[in-house]
Amino acid sequence: MHDDTPKNSVDTRSRILDAAEVLFMEHGFDGTSMRMITGRAAVNLAAVNYHFGSKELLIQEVFRRRLTDLNTARVAMLDKLEAEAGDAPVKPSRIVDAFFGTALRMAADVDGGGYNFMRLLGRTYTEPNEFVRQFLAEEYAECVERFLAALYRALADVDRKEILWRFHFMMGAMSYAIAGTDALQLVTGRFDDEDPSGLAPRLMSFLLGGLRAPLAESGAGPAF
Repeated sequence: MHDDTPKNSVDTRSRILDAAEVLFMEHGFDGTSMRMITGRAAVNLAAVNYHFGSKELLIQEVFRRRLTDLNTARVAMLDKLEAEAGDAPVKPSRIVDAFFGTALRMAADVDGGGYNFMRLLGRTYTEPNEFVRQFLAEEYAECVERFLAALYRALADVDRKEILWRFHFMMGAMSYAIAGTDALQLVTGRFDDEDPSGLAPRLMSFLLGGLRAPLAESGAGPAF
């Protein structure tokens, strides 16, 4: 029997989402069983089925819960930048900060759950899962389209295919960095953990450097 009072229903749903988010981040989607989720959330399987219906729908809701807010914040910042710029294009560095910087600021939010979610999102890009990737592609489509359009306008003298590739590389770099230090430890043998807030300035510098790098054909970098 379920207590369907609004408060209890919301609390149970949030506990399940919180538990699933951490376990998916730690063990991956295939490595996380429903039993692990119910154990961490202190609920029974019936409660998970009641709120989500299936593991696939639970995975979607884990992402949708924070990704919707993240992409809304990104677009709102881009709207503000474009309004301030008027008829002029927004500077590429500001477009990059609105998209990637917003995500990195979420990743620095340890207490609010942003850190776990962004590590999960990063892991998703470094480990293949066709179902999740297809879902994320659909969730990202409108937001990414807006940002690519802004970059195309800001870098009108750069081939669009080059901009698309660089955006792809930047997405990969951020995902790899946020996913955690396991891969880096494998390469270097050691890595000293720091406050997650220290990641943003390092990674943003790297991303902007990549965007400014000389073009392969001409040897000249995009104009900022």
